[in-house]
Amino acid sequence: MRTSTKRLIVILVVLQILAVIGILALPKVVEAIPSTYKDVLAERSALAAEVMELVTTPYPTISALNVEIQEVVIPTLALSTPTATLEPTATTALSTQPTESSEAEVPPTATLEPTPTPSPTAVPTLPPPPPSANIEGLVVEPQNFNNCGPANMTMVLNFFGHAITQSEAAAYLKPNLQDRNVSPWQMSDYVNAFIPGMQAEVYTGGNLNLLKQFIAHGLPVIIEKGYDPGRGEGWYGHYLTVHGYDDEGRVFYSKDTYLGPFDGTSRMDSFNQILEGWKAFNYTFIVIYEPKDALLVQQIIGPEMAQPLMMWQMAAVKAQAETEADAEDAFAWFNLGTSLTAMGEITGDNAFYQQGAAAFDRAFAIGLPGRMLWYQFRIYIAYMKLGRYQDMIDLTNAMLNHSDPRVREGSSYVEETYLYRGHAYAWLGQLSEARTAYRRALELNENFYPAQIALDSIGG
Repeated sequence: MRTSTKRLIVILVVLQILAVIGILALPKVVEAIPSTYKDVLAERSALAAEVMELVTTPYPTISALNVEIQEVVIPTLALSTPTATLEPTATTALSTQPTESSEAEVPPTATLEPTPTPSPTAVPTLPPPPPSANIEGLVVEPQNFNNCGPANMTMVLNFFGHAITQSEAAAYLKPNLQDRNVSPWQMSDYVNAFIPGMQAEVYTGGNLNLLKQFIAHGLPVIIEKGYDPGRGEGWYGHYLTVHGYDDEGRVFYSKDTYLGPFDGTSRMDSFNQILEGWKAFNYTFIVIYEPKDALLVQQIIGPEMAQPLMMWQMAAVKAQAETEADAEDAFAWFNLGTSLTAMGEITGDNAFYQQGAAAFDRAFAIGLPGRMLWYQFRIYIAYMKLGRYQDMIDLTNAMLNHSDPRVREGSSYVEETYLYRGHAYAWLGQLSEARTAYRRALELNENFYPAQIALDSIGG
């Protein structure tokens, strides 16, 4: 055999060995890339996206976390029909409609101030929406990293003539670039506090007819939904602005600040696709409007949804029906827990917390996406009201020490995780640990006032 041939064989063998080593090392290399840069690579290169999807480890559900979740039997709900009139006994002084931060703003040493819930004002009903409608003039732009909340909010504000950028809004809503979540109540607060001549409301338990009515009357709607980008990254929460629909094609038209398109056209999703993603967030939506349209908004949502307690009761009834249709629907059980806990916040009735916690436990037993607690937090409130403080700490530990590095990394940038961790420690009397948790929440977002209120309540 010639020397040149031997050298060629040796080179080929070495190249094969290097290729094998490279393939074996690739998952570790991809894992080591910060999520910020992985998202950018995947967005800019289809090949990079495919490679990351191939080598990424399977995405675990939250049921795989090392958290001991007690199996319980869900009690029968003693809920009246959605059209019944219930009067809350008390609510927090901070809001007539509790947000996921409302309980957080009441530290263990604080007291609740009862405030009456206003009775609904009779408003004329609207005719059914037309078979199709579309709002022209919404201009979408690609969102910055993990910035779908501010991007969608400012897109709607731009539509109403307010020249504000997603970066300007994010500077307040999520001053830390790595912050993984901006909640609906935060965007609503921002509009109501900082945008003159505009109002915003958050509602839960929406349906397709409500979306159509808003669109038919010229009001785009921001919905919160779950989705999987299909790169092996797993499930995320996302905001989407819906601006058109067509009953014949059974599709909605929307602007997606992450998935696009960015060529002036709109995204199309079937009615079922919208419902499927929307369910993961209890059919929550945000309406931004001018004060002159306040009565119109009330007409569209109806007198029941205008009352927070009735809104949450209708959402609970809807979620309960979905659990009865599919007992393994984890999102439906989680929605039921969220709605019942919100009813507990309004009424002060401990039974709602008990039922809510039981529904949450069932959802965990079935299995939820690993990032679920990046976005929704009423489970902590239910556990706190029942004295399950160690369960609260265990859940935060599970998120902060998740076996999947993608979840683990992101969880360290969710200020709500530290807020409720602080609450658990405060209730246990471990004030030093509580202060550490609250301060970490404020390090992540200095404008996250629930953490500041809680920290002040235990002496800073």
